[in-house]
Amino acid sequence: MNVHPPLPLIDEILEPWRTVLGDDFQSYRNHCIRMALFCFALKANCTPEEKKKIQIAAAFHDIGIWIENTLDYIPPSVSPAMAYLTEHKLEPWSEEITLMITEHHKLTPYQNGAFPLVEVFRQGDLVDFSLGWVRNGLKKSEVNSIRSSLPNAGFHTMLFKRGFQWFKNHPFNPAPMMKW
Repeated sequence: MNVHPPLPLIDEILEPWRTVLGDDFQSYRNHCIRMALFCFALKANCTPEEKKKIQIAAAFHDIGIWIENTLDYIPPSVSPAMAYLTEHKLEPWSEEITLMITEHHKLTPYQNGAFPLVEVFRQGDLVDFSLGWVRNGLKKSEVNSIRSSLPNAGFHTMLFKRGFQWFKNHPFNPAPMMKW
């Protein structure tokens, strides 16, 4: 098992949300770090600023699941990210971070060249969401190394359970977070 560099910014952002995340804290934390590492691997020449943007978006991208207790979690995930950017005087990043969050389950590539990190973020999340079945050009060994160093800890089981519950109550809107 390879050891990957810690991402203390994700831990710093998530710590105040520990109670909200409850038993899912570790699984969500690991998902956020895995997807950030996949993003870094997809864009090997990430600048420190780009790495920071990816980590901020990663920490908040699914948090609405717990804030609103819903599978329609994209809109409620944006607000705390914007509050974080304001608090840390990073408002110029607002549009890009918002797009990283709102477009991360887009089924087709994001093609606005003004914000290339949006597509990198979408691909990084897909690598983790698919359990590495979709690698977006990453080597299988690299994906497996990241996945083995940060256990799933029940993340996908939680998604399945919440998805099943959502589907029972909303059969005509089975995946509200997905978009074309």
